[in-house]
Amino acid sequence: MGSAAFLLERLRRSGVRDVVAVEPVTGGLAALAGLATRQDAPPVFVKAFADAPDDDVFTAEAEGLAALRQHGVATPDVILADRELLVLSVLRARPSSETFWEQFAHALAHLHTSTIHPRFGWHRDNWLGRRRQINTWNDDGFAFFAEHRLLRWLGEPRVEAALDAGDRAALERLCHRLPELLPDRPACLTHGDLWAQNLMATPDGRPALIDPAVSYMWAEVDLAHLWTTAPPPEAQRFFAVYAERTALDSGWQSRMPIVQLRQHFAVLAQFDNDWGAGELIRATLAPFRTSAQQPPSPTPLGPGYGGRGNDRDR
Repeated sequence: MGSAAFLLERLRRSGVRDVVAVEPVTGGLAALAGLATRQDAPPVFVKAFADAPDDDVFTAEAEGLAALRQHGVATPDVILADRELLVLSVLRARPSSETFWEQFAHALAHLHTSTIHPRFGWHRDNWLGRRRQINTWNDDGFAFFAEHRLLRWLGEPRVEAALDAGDRAALERLCHRLPELLPDRPACLTHGDLWAQNLMATPDGRPALIDPAVSYMWAEVDLAHLWTTAPPPEAQRFFAVYAERTALDSGWQSRMPIVQLRQHFAVLAQFDNDWGAGELIRATLAPFRTSAQQPPSPTPLGPGYGGRGNDRDR
């Protein structure tokens, strides 16, 4: 069965019976997606898995969209979310303008600064692509990041195949030293999978986000994902405005390789083509491979040093 027929069948099983046709949307690797034309209603975006990783994957995603919207970030309307299907209102492609990215900088800065939380995690687990994101509450951000965002990937078969014993020991040393390597920041509501492909526009042109993996975490997990995954040239205005709005220190760029390790592990764990994630992981871990060796000060890297052009998680 082709993806269009599959999505149409899922829509009808879920009670959406006025669909005339489904046009597949290309670019996603984790899920099948399409644009559904309806007989007497506006078109909708539909997303499903051929073999869903669990029953709660779409309800968790819908909840994440609602949480972001509650705090002022535009998201698509959730029309239906069940164990088989996610149906959303249709967004526009983002415009190629500095003004749009500046608007997004204000929106994201507001999200991060207005949702400070005493604990790290979320009241439930959710999903990053096809892998469950563990969100068990923890008062310590360094311990939470180490256990649930870095070390949790070591049991994944593709990660085990890509890393040797020295790399795994280096990761454990890095985790032990996180309080020396990263500033002690509070938790705030984060999108959790914030790269440029997950930024779109509402019908009236405002920045809107899709595909969240929300949790209360360091704001820099969102910043790192945007910085390291080939943002377009017009996005440079975003980083300047965001830094000004959040009083971000001048050394933030040097921390991005460590913070972004979490996302590189997620990519390595899920896809045969890892877009260089394995090499970036090993490069970041290299200074920690021997306990006696002191890691050098990280070198600031330009945006897009680990960039990819594929929409992995939709």
